[in-house]
Amino acid sequence: MLGLLLLGAVVTATLVRILISPIILYLLDSKGLRKYPNYSWLSPLTDLRHCYLSSQGSRSKDLTAEHVRRGETVLRIGPNALAFNHPDAIKDIYGHRSKCTKDLKESVLAGTHRNLFDVVDKPEHSRKRKLLSAAFAANNLENWEYKVQFTTQRLLNAFDKRCTAPLSPNETPDPKDLTIDFNHWINLWTIEAINYIAISATMDLLDTGTDEVTAEKPDGTLYRARYRHSQNQAAIAKSIFVWEYDLYPWLEWLTRVIPNKWQKTWINSEPWGDVCYHQASERLRRWKAGERLDDFFSCLLEDKTGSPNNLEWGDIVTEVAAIIDAGADTTSIALTHVLDLLIKHPQQMEKLRVEVASVLDEGEVIAPFDKIKDLPYLKACLDEGLRLIPPVSAGLPRRTPPEGSQILGNWIPGDTSVSMTIWGAHHDAAQFPEPEAFKPERWLDPEERRRMEPYFIPFTTGARGCIGRNISYLEQQIALASLVHRYEFALPGQDFELERFEAFNLIIGPMPIKIWRRKPSCQFGND
Repeated sequence: MLGLLLLGAVVTATLVRILISPIILYLLDSKGLRKYPNYSWLSPLTDLRHCYLSSQGSRSKDLTAEHVRRGETVLRIGPNALAFNHPDAIKDIYGHRSKCTKDLKESVLAGTHRNLFDVVDKPEHSRKRKLLSAAFAANNLENWEYKVQFTTQRLLNAFDKRCTAPLSPNETPDPKDLTIDFNHWINLWTIEAINYIAISATMDLLDTGTDEVTAEKPDGTLYRARYRHSQNQAAIAKSIFVWEYDLYPWLEWLTRVIPNKWQKTWINSEPWGDVCYHQASERLRRWKAGERLDDFFSCLLEDKTGSPNNLEWGDIVTEVAAIIDAGADTTSIALTHVLDLLIKHPQQMEKLRVEVASVLDEGEVIAPFDKIKDLPYLKACLDEGLRLIPPVSAGLPRRTPPEGSQILGNWIPGDTSVSMTIWGAHHDAAQFPEPEAFKPERWLDPEERRRMEPYFIPFTTGARGCIGRNISYLEQQIALASLVHRYEFALPGQDFELERFEAFNLIIGPMPIKIWRRKPSCQFGND
């Protein structure tokens, strides 16, 4: 009898929370959000509608398309969430003067210790950013260029072994000659590069061709796990359900224990935390053994004067996890996209190759950063790839301050979730004419570049702008210049399209390519 009463109470509470309470809150409309058009008729009643949109894998693109289709600058995407689609919203939501803070997503997903990316409190964020700024300074990164050079040479060694015979003009590659999944291999490269930069870890992924690494539980138990796979699975699972902030713990629990299509995703994601823990622990063991290495980890332990920072171990682990997560993922996405675009646009590819060859000496295999860092067309190709298909396409959610905030001339009440998709900003035709076209040339005119840059936000902007953008550009410029200078590439066919699924970042499907060495006369610009 008692059991039935308890079950009835649970069912009643669930109905009240999911059905009755949202309707009452909608009718009361205490924040005045009912005046904004709804993305869906369910949006003002439940955030589960946004969870469903996320599960479809193209959240930002679909949301932007709905804004455009309906001609609406603001859409209500949840009971307490507004999405904007106008470039001027960028400065109001994300700019240096904005009083908006990171939204509850960060708190819902945060562990016991906050890292630079998920800390919400502004003073605490400023403290962390100041602590880590030295590690990310451009001059410091150039001191670490040799790490990128070393890793790039290992990538080329792997590619040289997989080269095939040249492809005749207008010929389609034989399936057996599609020897490289470029997305897979460039992700192995970025994993190795960021781990070498961050914690001086030399890995063997480019030797084995797999993402298998050692994972370590807090009790010291070691086991083999997949770095990239567990990382992606963790991102997918969390990015689907997190938008329902209040119910997220229940949604996570239910989708873990009840047989459903997400259950396997959760299981596959479990090693990710242990992968990060092992990387941090192994670096700490080396430090305790007396190794004094120049890397991101050393900046966590000591300041520029050598004085200890006295961080808790949990703080160190979470900062390491954040940088080896974000540092590998976004850069590999960007490089996959830009190579795909260049292969499909041979005139732009040739123009880039001529520019790179003009600064490299005969016999130079890895492009030196000091020779290529200011190449305008190289930078234009990278920026156009980041604009057209931003690795982080989402509207990074922010929370208005308690007193409210002015956004696009609208007074938005306090404690409201607001966002503007990066995809929408980058595909605004007023700022980027022919927004769907790959046109690196748009970035070459200095005045035009200055006009576009406020709306070009692949690393977001303002005080929460990505601190790792210098690392990413360093890696992208060296890798792309070296690859296009050394190799020719072919996709499986003219109609090949990359598969994409938007989690927090885009997750990219396989990119099979045929690859062969370019002729020396082409490599060294002697035609």
